[in-house]
Amino acid sequence: MFARSLVCLFSLAVAPALVVAEEVPKDASACTSIVEDSLRLACYDRALRPPPTAQPPEAKVFAHEPEAQKAAADAARVSLLDSRWELEPDSKRGAFHIRAYRPVYLLPAFWTSKINHTPHSPSADHDVPEPLDLDSLEAKYQLSLKTKVWENIFGDNGDLWMGYTQVSHWQVYNEAESRPFRETTYEPDATLMFRTDYNVLGWDGRLFGVGLDHQSNGRSNPFSRSWNRVMFNIGFDRDDWALMLRPWWRIPESRDVDDNPDIEDYMGRGDVQLTHLWNGHEFTLLARHSLRGGDRSHGALQFDWAFPIVDELRGHVQVFDGYGESLIDYNHRAWYLGLGVSLLEWY
Repeated sequence: MFARSLVCLFSLAVAPALVVAEEVPKDASACTSIVEDSLRLACYDRALRPPPTAQPPEAKVFAHEPEAQKAAADAARVSLLDSRWELEPDSKRGAFHIRAYRPVYLLPAFWTSKINHTPHSPSADHDVPEPLDLDSLEAKYQLSLKTKVWENIFGDNGDLWMGYTQVSHWQVYNEAESRPFRETTYEPDATLMFRTDYNVLGWDGRLFGVGLDHQSNGRSNPFSRSWNRVMFNIGFDRDDWALMLRPWWRIPESRDVDDNPDIEDYMGRGDVQLTHLWNGHEFTLLARHSLRGGDRSHGALQFDWAFPIVDELRGHVQVFDGYGESLIDYNHRAWYLGLGVSLLEWY
């Protein structure tokens, strides 16, 4: 008797929980057959209660999707200088991969305001005896490539790069002189590049480099010109801007073999290059100066604009004003305008 009573009491205690755990009735008519008042009322409550309106989990994800996408894009963004010099550990590609260095372009129309008919230098036997028959309109092209030859020399930092740049001025429209190449400058270099991490006035200091640079035109007297430099590279970038500072020190040569002893007073002792990318266009301004006053104060400005045409082909406009547009003209001042196309730019 006691056991039967205990079972009845247990059934009454757990019945509401069992009913609550059941599915929600389709309508209130399903509750009429329940005899127990408390259970019947609970059934009506479940049948007549409105469905929950909680926000689905995916709505919370979508609510913050633009911010999440922006954060992911910012995290995946590679800085301009990193894309060019493989500075970060995740950007490194190993040694002996040929990469673009300076812009690769062809300017079929390159015009000067003042032809240098008589190139000269203070060195002995470096003055042209007879004026050259040159056209003010010629073609100009530049080829430039580099490769990393040693990666991570100091832990995960310090890469040794080797580069080669060639710039040619071709008197292609000068039929009377058999269309000669007026000047070709050869410039091999080697640079040890380091990753840096600091900030100056909102600009991120990305790199520091030191290297050796040789520049010559490979000609004999009186046209021979050449010099060797220790080059320093200090690089900053911010968003779609890149700033490169390049001071240099010329390696001295004896007067007997120096083709151009005063070249620093014209080609300068350093340069600054500012590049901006905008909507597929690339703008670059280069400035250099002798860092001297009086009669030794000389410099130059060069502006380049590259704009998209189709796929990787871009139009290229170049404007130069000052001294040293080419090595043979290091002490000759004029301004130049070039129009053409490019396959590779700085970035």
